[in-house]
Amino acid sequence: MIRGRKRRQQHRVIPLPGERPQSVQDKFELFTEGDALYEDMITAINSARRSVQLESYIFADDEVGKWFASVLGECAGRGVHVRLHLDAAGSLFWSSRHFFRRLEDDGVEVRWFHRWTWRSPMRYNRRLHRKLLVIDRRRAWIGGFNIHRECSRRIVGEARWRDTHVAIDGPLAAVSANLFDTFWRGSRAGAAAEAATTSMLVPNRSRADRRDLRDVYAEAFAAAVSRAWLTTPYFIPDRYTHRHLVEMAQRGVDVRLLVPAKSDVRIARWAARAAYAVLLEGGVRIYEYLPRMLHAKTVVIDGTWCTIGTANLDYRSFFLNQELTLVSVDAGLCGSLEEQFLQDLEQAAEIRADVWPRRHWPERLLELIGWLARRWL
Repeated sequence: MIRGRKRRQQHRVIPLPGERPQSVQDKFELFTEGDALYEDMITAINSARRSVQLESYIFADDEVGKWFASVLGECAGRGVHVRLHLDAAGSLFWSSRHFFRRLEDDGVEVRWFHRWTWRSPMRYNRRLHRKLLVIDRRRAWIGGFNIHRECSRRIVGEARWRDTHVAIDGPLAAVSANLFDTFWRGSRAGAAAEAATTSMLVPNRSRADRRDLRDVYAEAFAAAVSRAWLTTPYFIPDRYTHRHLVEMAQRGVDVRLLVPAKSDVRIARWAARAAYAVLLEGGVRIYEYLPRMLHAKTVVIDGTWCTIGTANLDYRSFFLNQELTLVSVDAGLCGSLEEQFLQDLEQAAEIRADVWPRRHWPERLLELIGWLARRWL
């Protein structure tokens, strides 16, 4: 039995691959293009009547950020309660104080997570990495997209980042609003929230389990029967997750890992490549996405279980940052993610197990450097 399973059953039941939901209460809409996502979010903000709750790691002072800032300010001006929770490090080099002062002057409540302080310097290493928008407690969005121009094809062109987000209509949207409120009030480890038998929102740490999200993945990996397809921009697994991926492959599950060939954090790519050898030897198939930066964070297992959220498969997302992940057995959502994964593979190159050991020594040295720094990336 996987460690932690019994403890979690005391307060909730995570849906597992192959389980059939008793009812479907939430509706999902998948977004893989920033322009379409931003248009949808802006339209909803413009129609908000009571509340707008927005969390983001990056909120840039660029074309996209200014667009959002303008609409948020107008929304607050007509009496809607607008709250903006941002990470102090994530937006540090993307925006200015003047930019956010204008938002506050317009009536938007802006709160910063973990500003630098000499009194608690180590807490600066723990970041708010969640990306969540909730409108009137009725519609919510969660996923990998930040508020910045890098994700806009209209602005950046073909070099835009490849990411994934999902919009939620139904009871889970109200749960999202409650999770925002809890975090806004200062709770750093809210319990995972269940709204329906098909889906739930899982923080990376709950009061019952400080390794909550990692253990959720472990349970799903253990239940996988035929295939497990994972997409992550930063792959730096702990030994526990590393072992479960290999065990899946060795019992005949088609385990495929999609990571970027081009990364915005070079040392993270070195660390990821340091983990390739054992995975390849164990039967895991690894692909590197070629055209542009891959920033999506999704998992789909057996076509019946999936996740979309803000968490990467790395130490930082599992143990340090504040993250939020949708876990679902919704058939439509799982099918859409499988289809998207296969489309992405068409633009990826497979890392071959017979070729990988023949890479040059400078590459091995860089991998060692990345692996030694993996817990801080």
